Amino acid sequence: MRADDATFDRIRAALAVEGEGSSDFDLNGGQSMMPPAKLRPAGVLVPLIERDGALWVVLTKRTSHLKHHPGQIAFPGGKQEDTDADATAAALREAEEEIGLPQDQVEVLGYLPRHETVSVFSVTPVVARIRDDFRRIPEPGEVEEVFDVPLSHLLDPANYSVEGRRWRGQRRQYFTVPWGPYYIWGATARICRVLADRLA
Repeated sequence: MRADDATFDRIRAALAVEGEGSSDFDLNGGQSMMPPAKLRPAGVLVPLIERDGALWVVLTKRTSHLKHHPGQIAFPGGKQEDTDADATAAALREAEEEIGLPQDQVEVLGYLPRHETVSVFSVTPVVARIRDDFRRIPEPGEVEEVFDVPLSHLLDPANYSVEGRRWRGQRRQYFTVPWGPYYIWGATARICRVLADRLA
């Protein structure tokens, strides 16, 4: 996808349309989502950056020693703290902490519907334009690597597949959208698929 003003206008318009939320439970026999009161708010940044006239999405690979989701591919972001005004503030703060993205280089384009995770978070995906390239500084306690994936790859439904594994005694299914050596799956792939559907 080209990185021009018309493209960003199209993305803003697509994000402005109301839509139903997604969930880690979507592909698993119609299991219901958790009661809203039990969900903890969180925000992730879906950072779009221009390179060679095209748009790329910045992602992270989590360190292998983390207690939750070790080694998985994720958007920069995390839970909303008491000091955060909202999920957007949480996403921007976490992106600065995790990958060194200065908040003044971020232009929020809009939001995808909230995504509920099996780890009991209600995640707001904040789609944003990164105005200039920046020095990627992975936070060593959380982030092993920062890398980019072409937005065009994530927008192509043919690149997605549904796979499964056993989790807490049950077989669970989830979306995957691999890119090179990176196995993008679970909540990250589900959010990417929602973005693909929105921009189709």
